Amino acid sequence: MQQVTYNKAIVWWLLSGVLLIVVMVVIGGITRLTGSGLSIVEWNVISGTLPPLNEAAWMVAFEKYKQFPEYQKLNYSMTLDGFKSIFWWEYLHRLLGRLIGLVFIVPFLYFWFTGQFAGWLKRRMLLILLLGMAQGLMGWLMVKSGLVENPHVSHYRLAAHLCLALALIGTLLWTIADLALPARNYSLPGTIKRYAGLVFFIVLLQIVLGAFVAGLKAGFSYNTYPLMNGELLPSHLQGHLGWGNFLENGVFVQFLHRWVAVVVLLVVLGAWLTARKSAYPDVRTIAGLLLLTTLVQVVLGIGTLLLAVPVIWGVLHQAMAVVLFGLSVLLLHQATSRPTIGTPAKL
Repeated sequence: MQQVTYNKAIVWWLLSGVLLIVVMVVIGGITRLTGSGLSIVEWNVISGTLPPLNEAAWMVAFEKYKQFPEYQKLNYSMTLDGFKSIFWWEYLHRLLGRLIGLVFIVPFLYFWFTGQFAGWLKRRMLLILLLGMAQGLMGWLMVKSGLVENPHVSHYRLAAHLCLALALIGTLLWTIADLALPARNYSLPGTIKRYAGLVFFIVLLQIVLGAFVAGLKAGFSYNTYPLMNGELLPSHLQGHLGWGNFLENGVFVQFLHRWVAVVVLLVVLGAWLTARKSAYPDVRTIAGLLLLTTLVQVVLGIGTLLLAVPVIWGVLHQAMAVVLFGLSVLLLHQATSRPTIGTPAKL
């Protein structure tokens, strides 16, 4: 049976999607840290493409914002100029989402109708398309959760929104690796596989906890390290935590995020120590990058906490988390035996 040779343009297209989604996550972090996420109170996919173009249009947008609790309870003294400053970050976030949709769908249709997707790749592309649609919908559901009496978005929906972005990044990277890297028809040692799976799981768990910290604004509560104002776990939590509410308590979520970070570092260190003894240079390289990225991420996390979450530190911390996740996906991919699926695209 003749093997399929994949078009390198598909790989570059998918890679551009990864980079755009990473930028989207970064701008989303800025939007959250600047308090801009609830400034646009409608979800108009087409008509919302253009921003207000004159003073009258700005007043209409501002009046709509005034009808919701964030203005009434938190920003009641905001001026029109203040509204513009928060509007632009949310507008840019949504505009980039539309751009990503166009960057995906136009080449997708071209490659599809010119027969450049093999059977497995068609299914993968449809999965990516569905994940993108779900991501857009979850973004609006997240915003909608803050347009209520309590003007704060649900930290669960925030985490779901981020996880869908990670699912997109992970699926794109896995597909790129399938297309661009030589197929491996032999099994790697079980220890490497187990470490790769564990790294992926613990990194994802830590990112979800980070989203909870962000959604609950828990990064502002205890800004000392390693102890929380001299205590491992603040004593005032005793008797107030239970299975039904422990993920609703920002202090406890911050506590979990602090110490799961140590677990991530230890697991990544174990993966690196195992991989460096292997005969597989790709696995050794990815494991080394993972360890370096984890060390940088730990420093960024501690700095973000001690400095009470300045925007630049918070955004860098979030961006580095995405890089860490991407490397964990690539390590898992390369540690997993896979059959030959075609001739790799030559980049």
